[in-house]
Amino acid sequence: MQAIRYISLLCLTLGLTLSVSLQAEQISIDIDNAIVTEHRTEINGQRVNYKAHTGTQPVWDDNGHPTATLFYTYYQRTDIKDNTKRPLLISFNGGPGSASVWMHIAYTGPKSLVIDDEGFPIQPYGVKANPHSVLDVADIVFVNPVNTGFSRVLPGPDGKMPSREQQQKMFFGVNADIRYLAAWVNTFVNRYERWPSPKFLIGESYGTTRVSGLALALQNNEWMYLNGVILVSPTDIGIERQGPVKAANRLPYFAAAAWYHQALASDLQQKDLYDILPEVENFTLNEYLPALARGNSLADAEKQRIAGLVSRYSGISVQNVLRANLDISTAYFWKELLRDRGQTVGRLDSRYLGLDKSDIGERPDYWAELTSWLHSFTPAINHYLRTELNYKTDIKYNMFGDVRPWDSSNDNTGENLRQAMAQNPYLRVLTQSGYYDGATNYFDAKYNMWQLDPSGKMKDRLSFKGYRSGHMMYLRSEDLKKSNDDLREFILQSLPTTGQAAKY
Repeated sequence: MQAIRYISLLCLTLGLTLSVSLQAEQISIDIDNAIVTEHRTEINGQRVNYKAHTGTQPVWDDNGHPTATLFYTYYQRTDIKDNTKRPLLISFNGGPGSASVWMHIAYTGPKSLVIDDEGFPIQPYGVKANPHSVLDVADIVFVNPVNTGFSRVLPGPDGKMPSREQQQKMFFGVNADIRYLAAWVNTFVNRYERWPSPKFLIGESYGTTRVSGLALALQNNEWMYLNGVILVSPTDIGIERQGPVKAANRLPYFAAAAWYHQALASDLQQKDLYDILPEVENFTLNEYLPALARGNSLADAEKQRIAGLVSRYSGISVQNVLRANLDISTAYFWKELLRDRGQTVGRLDSRYLGLDKSDIGERPDYWAELTSWLHSFTPAINHYLRTELNYKTDIKYNMFGDVRPWDSSNDNTGENLRQAMAQNPYLRVLTQSGYYDGATNYFDAKYNMWQLDPSGKMKDRLSFKGYRSGHMMYLRSEDLKKSNDDLREFILQSLPTTGQAAKY
C-alpha cells in the first residue's frame, strides 16, 4: 500500500484530480499479504484437513525494491506432524501468459470444476470437492506469473511504471521468466519453512518450458535440489524437431483424433485406440519419416504407397495427402477432417467440435475447446477465490495476461533439465499427455523424452503416461482419477528410502 500512497501523492502534486487517485487505490492489490482459511475434504476415502493460504508475495530487484507481486494459493495439510518429509508440489500453467487456474481447480487441487464427465460446461458454474487430488501426499502451491491472475507489475522507486521494453527484460521471456520465478520460489520456501521437504515442479504446456528451466536455475542459483519434475502436455522445451520430424510426429495424433470421430476405415474403427496407436507409431518412425526425408527423390510408386497409408491413418483423402506432398498441417487437419459434416475439431482437444461460417478454407474460425474452457473456468475461479477462499479484491483476474512480445530466444530448457538430472541423482521426470491434443501432441512429448537423454544413461528416471483426452487430460472424469493416481505414484516413488544417498 506504501507504493499506492506514493502514487496518490504524486497525482496531487501534478494537479491530477483526487478522484483518480482514489480510484487507483480502490483497484490496488496488496503487494504482500495472505488470507488463511481452514478446510476439510475427503481424498481416496481418507479425511484430509488443510489450510489455504491465498495472497501475494513480491518479486524484488537487486536493490530490494519490489518490481512485481505474484498471486498464489498454497494448500497445506494440517493433520501432518512432520513437514520435513512431506513433499511440496510447485505448480505453474503456461501460455506464456496463462493464469495458474487450469490445474488449480481441475487437476491436482482439493477442488475440481463443475463440468460433465467429458469436460463440457454445465450450470450453475463452480467447483466441487476433488476426491482424486494429490493433497493427501503433497502440499501444493499454485503460482501466477506476472500479469496473470491477480499478479501485477509494480511502479519503480520513482513511482512510474517501467516501460514495456524494461518489463520484457525483467519478466517476459524464456530466461527472464525463469530467473525471477526461481528467486520467488526461494522466498516462498523460506517463508513457509519448507527447505527440508522433498520438492517437485509441475508445469502444463508452456509451463513445461518454465519448469524445465527452473530445475537447473533452482539448483545452480538458489542451491535448491528437486526430487521430480512433471511435464503436462509439454512444449518442445528447446529440443529441435523441424522438417520431416515435425511433420511425421503429427500422424499418431491425427490417427487418435480421427479414430475418436469415427473417421477411419471400418477395420481400424473396430480396434481399440491402444491397439491402433502402436501400429501408427511404428509406421511413423520406420516408413513415414524416411519417406518425408527423401523429398523429391522418393519414387512415385513409393510416394503413392506412403500417401495411401497416411490417408488410412489420418482420415484425410489420398488426393489431399499427395497435394500436400505428404505433409499435412495441423490447422488443415482441424478444418478438413469433418468438413463433409460441416464441423471443425478443436486444437488443444480434438474431441470438441466447432461450427465455422464457411466450410471452405484451410483452418478453423476459432478454437472450440478454448471457448468451452473459458466458459466454465472463468466464473468458477472468480467465485471460488472470492467466496470460499475469502480473497477480496476488485483487481481483474487475468485468465490470460498481457505478456507480449515474449522473448523466446536462447531456449535451452530441455538441455537445462538434462543437466539438472545429471547433477542430481534424485531427480526424476514424468511426462503426461492426452492423445487428442493437437497443439502439443503426445508423440512430440515422447520424442522429447527420447532426445532429452540421448545417451540413455538416465532413461530409467524418465517415464510417460498417456490418456484418452486432450491437452487438459484431467477434464475427462475417468482421466482425472487416472492422471492423479499416476502423479501420486510418481511422487511417492521419487522419494528416497531412509538412508538412500544421492549418488551414482
